[in-house]
Amino acid sequence: MKIVILGTAYPYRGGGIATYNERLARQFMAEGHDVEIVTFTLQYPDFLFPGKTQYSDEPAPADLKITRMMSSVNPFSWIKTGRAIRKMQPDLMVVKFWIPLMAPCLGTISRIVKRAGAKGKGTKGKERKQTEVVSILDNVIPHEKRPLDKLLVRYFVNSIDRFVAMSDSVLSDLRLFTKDKPAVLSPHPLYDNFGEPMPRSKARRRLAIPDNQIVLLFFGFIRDYKGLDLLMQAYADPRIDKTKVRLVVAGEFYNNEKKYKDLEEQLGLREKIDWRDSFIPNSEVRDYFCAADLIVQPYKSATQSGVTQVAYHFCKPMLVTNVGGLAEIVPDGKVGYVVEVDAKQVADAISDFVSRGDVDCFQSGILEEKKKYDWARMSAAVRGKDKV
Repeated sequence: MKIVILGTAYPYRGGGIATYNERLARQFMAEGHDVEIVTFTLQYPDFLFPGKTQYSDEPAPADLKITRMMSSVNPFSWIKTGRAIRKMQPDLMVVKFWIPLMAPCLGTISRIVKRAGAKGKGTKGKERKQTEVVSILDNVIPHEKRPLDKLLVRYFVNSIDRFVAMSDSVLSDLRLFTKDKPAVLSPHPLYDNFGEPMPRSKARRRLAIPDNQIVLLFFGFIRDYKGLDLLMQAYADPRIDKTKVRLVVAGEFYNNEKKYKDLEEQLGLREKIDWRDSFIPNSEVRDYFCAADLIVQPYKSATQSGVTQVAYHFCKPMLVTNVGGLAEIVPDGKVGYVVEVDAKQVADAISDFVSRGDVDCFQSGILEEKKKYDWARMSAAVRGKDKV
C-alpha cells in the first residue's frame, strides 16, 4: 500500500504532532508499506506561534522520506500540494488534525486529492483508484477556543472519508459535526521512540537532581489549560515536605510566564521549584521521565495526552485530572491517580504517593495496562482493518 501522511514533521520540532507522524510512518514502513510524509514549508506565521522557535536543531531522520510542500496560509500552495499528492496516487492519505487553524489548508488539500482520484486512467490504462483520506483526531473542539472554530472544523470534517479518534470524548465531539461518517476509537499508542529506560540514578546524574528526593514531573508546553497553577498550589500544601519532594517543571512557556512566577512568590515557593523552562528536545525526554517518580498532569481540559504514553513507555505512575479522555487511559488506583480539577485533591494524591514509601508501587498495573497501546493497533485502525 502506498501511504502519504500529511502534516507536521521534521524540520519542525518534535512536540506531539511531529513525533506522532514520524513514529506512525515507521510503523507503516515496518509493515511493508511505501510511506512518504508531506509537511509544511511554513507551519505557523511567527506572530501566531507562542514558543521561541518552530524548528528542531536535531539531525534529520535518515530513515524517513519527508517532503516540504505546503504553507498553512498560502492557498496556492494548497492547490499545488493537492495536485502533487494526487499525482503520487497513494492508496491512503492520513491527516493528523489538532487545531481549527489548519482546517482550510488540510481540508482543501484533502478535497483536491479525493476529487482528482475518482476518474481517469492510470499509467497502464487501468482505472485510477481513488485515494481514501483518513484523519486521526487529536482534538475536534480545541482547548483554547476562538471565533470561527466550528465553521473551520466543519469544513475539515466534510473533506474526510473516515476518522480515528483517540478518546471517547473526541469521538463524541466528532458526532456534533457528522453523524454518519465512519469513525473508530483507537487509543494513543505508546511513545516508544525516545530510547529504552535507564536507571533512575543515572538519569538524575545527567540532570543534576539529587537521588534522595521524590521527583514530581510536569512535562510539556506550559499552557493555561494544563493546570500548572493547580499543581503549584498543591505543591505549596504544608503536608508536602520540600526537602523530600521536588517538583520539576520541564517545558517551554506558551502562555504568560509572569503569571506563574508571580504565583511562585505568592505561594512561598521561590527556589523550591526546579524550573527547566525551555523546549525539551527528543534526545533529552528519556532523562526527565527516567529521573521522575510521578508524572503529574493537572489539566483543566483535555482529550488525550502524549505525555501519558511516554510515561507508560518508561513505566512511570501518573496523576491526572478527570477531564476528557485522561481517566480512560489512567485507571485510578492501578497505574496512578485520577482526581478532580482541584488543587487540594492533587495535593491529597501526592501526599498519598509519598506516604506509601514505595515509588514503584504501581509497577505491576502499569506493565499490564501498557499492553493495550500498540502501534500495530493504530495502524490497523487507520488502514480500516478491524483486527491487527
